[in-house]
Amino acid sequence: MKTALEIIQEHAEEGAKLRRSFLADCAPVLDAAARCMARSLAHGGKILVCGNGGSAADAQHMTGELLGRFLMERPSLPAVALNVDTSTLTAVGNDYGYEEVFARQVSGLGRPGDVLVAFSTSGGSANVIKAIEAARGKGMAVVGLTGKGGGRMASMCDHLLNVPHSHTPLIQEMHEACMHLLCQLIDHYLFENVQALSEGPKGA
Repeated sequence: MKTALEIIQEHAEEGAKLRRSFLADCAPVLDAAARCMARSLAHGGKILVCGNGGSAADAQHMTGELLGRFLMERPSLPAVALNVDTSTLTAVGNDYGYEEVFARQVSGLGRPGDVLVAFSTSGGSANVIKAIEAARGKGMAVVGLTGKGGGRMASMCDHLLNVPHSHTPLIQEMHEACMHLLCQLIDHYLFENVQALSEGPKGA
């Protein structure tokens, strides 16, 4: 049986190794996703975010950083966490089923040019998949944060940040790092390096 200190050390070492390799490998995708989101905001769009459980907390965290501020003083940026309205969640869940709780909101709130940020450690959460399908129907771009190979989301996202690990807590820690970097890069492109928004690969 491992001791408590061994458990802590093992988690720290595995997390540090994953953080270094994942962020190095996914840097181009992070940059492309941030440009996509910044372009949407620059043209009057908004960011919709969804997830379940710990991923719901990540969704709320992200919209809080965008609506409030991250590191710099700047205008509030339009963002909605689709998991926070309990009346809507319970009404839609009761009337249409839990799989529709995010999709129904995307259908009502989403517009062409908006961006959906979808968190799912498995890449297979049914209500997140439905939300992505609804976003596609609205002409929205999709940024996905997944793990474990990406599941069904792997082929559905414009920008996929898949953490190559099977341990949910470490996947969520990497998602948190990605979320922070996306917020920092959005600010960078909107308020520090606006010219760069017209550069980069098509669709980035």
